[in-house]
Amino acid sequence: MAFLRVVTRWPASSKFACATPGLHRHALDPPGAAGTALRSGFLPLTTSSAVAKSSAATAEALRGGSQTLGSRRDPLDATFDDAHAAYKSKTTWEILRAYIVYTLCSSNYLVENNMKIMKVAKAILGEKIFTAIMKSTFYGHFVAGEDQIRIRPTLERLRSFGVKPILDYSVEEDLSQEEAEKREVESSVSELGDEKVQDPVHGLYMDGEDGHWKGGAGRSLVEGTMPQFHVDKTFADRRYKVSSARTYFYLNEATCERNLEIFQQSLQAVAGATYGTGLAAVKLTALGRPQLLLQLSEVIMRTRQYMTEITALTAQANKSSPDDKGNIIGKHIQPEELQQKLQQACKLSEAPVKKFLQNVTYDQEGLIHLFPWSGIIDENLELSETFLVPDMKTGKMVRLLTQLSSKEEEMFRNMIRRINVLAQTAEDLDVRMMVDAEQTYFQPAISRITLEFMRKYNTKKALIFNTYQCYLKDAFNEVSTDLEQAKRQNFYFGAKLVRGAYLEQERARAAALGYPDPTNPSFEATSESYHRTLTECLRRIKDLKDKGKPNMIGIMVASHNEDTVRFAIEKMKEIGISPEDKVLCFGQLLGMCDYITFPLGQSGYSAYKYIPYGPVNEVLPYLSRRAQENKGILKKIKKEKRLLLRELIYRISRGKIMYTPKGDYTPI
Repeated sequence: MAFLRVVTRWPASSKFACATPGLHRHALDPPGAAGTALRSGFLPLTTSSAVAKSSAATAEALRGGSQTLGSRRDPLDATFDDAHAAYKSKTTWEILRAYIVYTLCSSNYLVENNMKIMKVAKAILGEKIFTAIMKSTFYGHFVAGEDQIRIRPTLERLRSFGVKPILDYSVEEDLSQEEAEKREVESSVSELGDEKVQDPVHGLYMDGEDGHWKGGAGRSLVEGTMPQFHVDKTFADRRYKVSSARTYFYLNEATCERNLEIFQQSLQAVAGATYGTGLAAVKLTALGRPQLLLQLSEVIMRTRQYMTEITALTAQANKSSPDDKGNIIGKHIQPEELQQKLQQACKLSEAPVKKFLQNVTYDQEGLIHLFPWSGIIDENLELSETFLVPDMKTGKMVRLLTQLSSKEEEMFRNMIRRINVLAQTAEDLDVRMMVDAEQTYFQPAISRITLEFMRKYNTKKALIFNTYQCYLKDAFNEVSTDLEQAKRQNFYFGAKLVRGAYLEQERARAAALGYPDPTNPSFEATSESYHRTLTECLRRIKDLKDKGKPNMIGIMVASHNEDTVRFAIEKMKEIGISPEDKVLCFGQLLGMCDYITFPLGQSGYSAYKYIPYGPVNEVLPYLSRRAQENKGILKKIKKEKRLLLRELIYRISRGKIMYTPKGDYTPI
């Protein structure tokens, strides 16, 4: 049904997103007729078997192709004040447009009312004229094009100036607050109910003799409720105080299937239009019911509390530090220690306890996981029967996860299946998939699922990347823990470090619901957290290099902050990591901070632009958020406008108004 289309791709040179992977492969045809695929702008795909068969022909196309770029490298101005380096990839009209857009973003009235203004303008001007105006202004500046065919000229030009893409299909639903709240509340509560009780197991325990669940008053396994993992109508609209992140609201399983197709198409676009150097962004809340992520997140945090209880009661010394906060891998507890402790409360000969101990994951350094977490990416897993632990007081097996119906079990398996399809597609096409971070009440589950897919797919290179938000107090601990798991379970670790997108919402929600604020108290504290976390990643990279071991860590510094970028560059030099090592890359949004991205790419660093694309009318919510975000970073806007004006004056004074960008750089 599908037809084949050969696209060239550049030779492999690294295992990380910062590098250039192997020869291009065909893409797999998305559901639907070929004609539909062409009209939508998405390339059809072939199967992974066809991929192997086409490699020789593709290699020949590469040898005879005309895509070869130069190997030019420019010195880097670390002050990021070089206007020519920043904008020589732009036409004079694009520079003027950028200046106009940033000037409009400086107007509080226009920014606060931008969606209303756009809707009124569309109604008055008509769709055709409105679309033309948007393409000449905001849309043209912040969005690459309508589909993966139309974005190719932008990607080609970026590449010729040393910059690679992260593709994101940025279509968003324009929901009212009322509709968003309704969807979120309905999809965040189990059909069995949502009880915020002190006893997370509701008095249920497993009888050691017959293996059946029995009722009873029950003692709270871990004292205290966890309100952050339960929906609250006040914050059900997850767009509240969020301007720099896209939000998905669950409607039904069919919508999740459609989102799966969209993400697959983004992966296809990466394979077909970026010469193998790009990435595709994915959000897990688009692929399943949020209730499931909430409940799994609560299980993870209760497991940490359970481990804190065990280690607090264990007389034997262990190697854990004060910052371990229940992360099991950091406790270095030997299986014998765990058995000795459990023996005080349980009969180790009982079948449920024996099964629990058999499922514990450990190595020579001690426990890694209490539960067989690899099982959560098994599409046949029954969640309700997985998270059972012995109560340290009664010895009974109790559940950490409650309120999950058979229908919801099926929904969880569907979500895992969708993620697995995307990961398999990424592997088949030899492209990278970056899982975005989300709110803290989802993030434990998102990170755990992502880590398990890393363990499954990142065996030869870093295909799957996780995202860490450094405005969170626990960012350093989370990254350190995940780095340690990757090291001990021998898989490639990929991470994108960001400051974070949900700061104001997280603070407001924590204050309203009465749980500790998970965020750092200040911008300076967040910078310190970011730099500390990045330093730990680089330290581990250096350690591998010094020991002559292959590097298995890839990091993206996704930041618009000059000081953070400079810090990363200085640290690389300090510990002897060069851009050619291809283990660290940088990323900024399309249309923002070009004065950082392009000088980095042109001086030999691995540099990325986050590339949104989609039909004009369907990316209006995205454009609205970009305007809001730019309003909040006036200092950066002032610098951007100053450099744009400098380059504009230079071209006018030198008679270069008709300047045509022609790059001769090759991305590293």
